[in-house]
Amino acid sequence: MNLPVADVEAAIPFYEQTLGFRLVQREVSPHRRAVLARDEIQIALAENGGDPTQEGCYFEVDNLEAAFEEIKGRKPIETDLQVQSRGESSQRVFFVVAPDGLCYMLGQPLDG
Repeated sequence: MNLPVADVEAAIPFYEQTLGFRLVQREVSPHRRAVLARDEIQIALAENGGDPTQEGCYFEVDNLEAAFEEIKGRKPIETDLQVQSRGESSQRVFFVVAPDGLCYMLGQPLDG
């Protein structure tokens, strides 16, 4: 996944300090790109000409409250925990917007 950012190097600190990712790889061709990892998740930030305000990413977590408290301890979160339903499934979610405008939704499916 190549999530668009205007400046990869300027974006990395947010992902490390707020979301707990670590840098695992840098690339310069065909465009500047950084691969970040946390647990079994990897994402890539890329200077690929895309508009970060039009992109986002969803992370399913096992413990939404713990993720919310962890991130809230590092950065003010604009939204509270909420429930979203689609069809017959529902999940609890919250949103975090990176300084570059990328929006991240973290969620945990509700049982039953």
